[in-house]
Amino acid sequence: MRGIITVVGKDMVGILAKVSGVCSEYNVNVIEVSQSILQDMFCMIMLVDFEKCSTSFSDFSDKVSAIGDEMSLSIHVMHEDIFNSMHRI
Repeated sequence: MRGIITVVGKDMVGILAKVSGVCSEYNVNVIEVSQSILQDMFCMIMLVDFEKCSTSFSDFSDKVSAIGDEMSLSIHVMHEDIFNSMHRI
């Protein structure tokens, strides 16, 4: 199963490291990353693979959201099919 992680918030050092670190911790493979900084706003979309994830999707999502709260970032994790359905015209 593949998923999408989105991150938005004020730019600071270590955002990519923190999010990719939790992916590594739970054996979630990062397939692709797109990020940009718009003035002082950080925006990132990650395509990840949950096939070998060592915890449930829900627990992983909660962990990533908690990191977002700690860093004052908006971080969301969703199944790729939901993401595609939401963005289909």
